[in-house]
Amino acid sequence: MSTLTELVRARCDLDQQDLDWLHRLVGEWQLVADLSFADLVLHVRTPSGRWLTVAHMRPTTGPTTSPEDLVGLLVEPSLERRLERAFRDGRVGREGEPERRSGGLVKVDAVPVRRGDARIAVLTLETSLGATRMPSPLELAYLTSAGELLQMVAEGTFPYPQSGDVSPENAPRAGDGLLRLDRTGHVVYASPNALSAYRRLGVPGDLLGAHLGQTIARISPTGPDGKDEPRGSAALAATLRFAEPRESEVEGQGATVLIRAMPLVPGGQRRGALVLVRDVTELRRRDRQLMGKDATIREIHHRVKNNLQTVAALLRLQARRMADPAARSALEESVRRVSSIALVHETLSLTLEETVAFDTIADRVLAMCAEVAGPEGAVRVERRGSFGQLSAEVATPLSMVLTELVQNAAEHAFSDGGGQVLVLPGRRAGALDVVVADDGRGLPEGFELAGSGRLGLTIVRTLVEGEMQGTLRLQRREGGGTEVWLEVPLPD
Repeated sequence: MSTLTELVRARCDLDQQDLDWLHRLVGEWQLVADLSFADLVLHVRTPSGRWLTVAHMRPTTGPTTSPEDLVGLLVEPSLERRLERAFRDGRVGREGEPERRSGGLVKVDAVPVRRGDARIAVLTLETSLGATRMPSPLELAYLTSAGELLQMVAEGTFPYPQSGDVSPENAPRAGDGLLRLDRTGHVVYASPNALSAYRRLGVPGDLLGAHLGQTIARISPTGPDGKDEPRGSAALAATLRFAEPRESEVEGQGATVLIRAMPLVPGGQRRGALVLVRDVTELRRRDRQLMGKDATIREIHHRVKNNLQTVAALLRLQARRMADPAARSALEESVRRVSSIALVHETLSLTLEETVAFDTIADRVLAMCAEVAGPEGAVRVERRGSFGQLSAEVATPLSMVLTELVQNAAEHAFSDGGGQVLVLPGRRAGALDVVVADDGRGLPEGFELAGSGRLGLTIVRTLVEGEMQGTLRLQRREGGGTEVWLEVPLPD
């Protein structure tokens, strides 16, 4: 099935701003569908004058009127006339006979979608008439709110130009709890779920007729610093005063309730606000648990880094006491290997993520290898390109591989002690490619990687092929020197 963006760009002539407005409408219209107990279907006119269905939302509060997929289809001629009339007149069209469909009679209302001074689409509200009965107070509050929001769609004031920062997966829905406030902030309707949420906060009795801002202020009488107005109360006041949507959280008696206050201004007249509430006590408790686990993981990385640095310091002290040059060199190589691993854990201890920006680690590894390569400036080690973000499972062995390859090139590739070592990383889909090249003497005649007995190359082969499931290749470099090619698979 094609997406809204694909359909509009391929078959309609709306500009990017119009498309962005439709995306914002689609991001908010689940609420309207639930409040109206109806399907919402979005139609856009094509250059040929036909109407194309580009999005469809079904309610969670009632049955759908269209079980089949409508997106990507041209509408029937009988409906096109109603869409044209609503688009031309710029008002909600509620006239017309109900349609008979397989599931029964369906009432279709047409709502023009306006952005600024221009109408860009038409929204149809499709309501099943299968069960006719006296609506309950909850249904009346839902339908009244839905009608006001749809009028705001036709006037270009919904979706709101100012969007809140509640993520879609955490945003309250109509079924979580709903309150209607009048222009002064007093509650004129509260759904049973909304009452339950506020009782968890310690609000006894019914909310009907209560001033919601003052009620919240009594729950948490002070702000975070003990002086300011509680955030939930301030959010409601700002919504009623400035007609802007606001989100906040209210805490009391160990419970946390997320509130989303949305102004209702159909016809440019302030009629109060619609307040959605959701009990997020368990969600915030899990958040705190995850934060505690993140802190524990960072502390573990910090302690591992400290322990590795202690090991490196002990090896360094031992190397200074060794009279045998070969033994001293072996211990110094071990110091660099341990230090390269410590660099990864040090970086992981500073972030909540289990990935690291490997360029910083690579640069410190290269600088460490250049320091021991000989006189200052004799061997130049340079990185060109970016490793990007790497997981800890890849970063730790890769830091050791770089240490071995660069150290080996810096110490053994240059007979006169001078030259250049280049590290050339590159990312592509599903893989990381790294080339380590030098302009030294090159590989000896008859060299084969599989038959090499050098400890450094053995470590590199084990890490690349065994731990990282990658491939390793050594070859002579055109113009002199050696190139080492690494290919490491990465998750998408």
